[in-house]
Amino acid sequence: MKIGHQNDASVNITSNNQSAAAKTGAEVANAARSERKASSASVTVSATLARGLEKASSTEPEVDDVKVNAMKQAIADKSYTVNASAIADKLLASTKELSQRTIS
Repeated sequence: MKIGHQNDASVNITSNNQSAAAKTGAEVANAARSERKASSASVTVSATLARGLEKASSTEPEVDDVKVNAMKQAIADKSYTVNASAIADKLLASTKELSQRTIS
């Protein structure tokens, strides 16, 4: 799928810093002044992407409780070991990938 190429209906999302509708009295005037100064962003998400994101967020647990508890227990038992070499390799790979993205 190409960026900017839409195969189906799109969902438009607009974001503003403050909403004057939720304010009362003097706050309405202040909000209106702020909105004139505030920038807004507009994001378009295809319906297919929105469905995919919704499906992914509903099927994947945010935290693997079993793994977290196992790590907590290993730390408490002082049996957890850090593989410094693996961490260094991953940091270097991440840095290399990031530098290639910024150069291109």
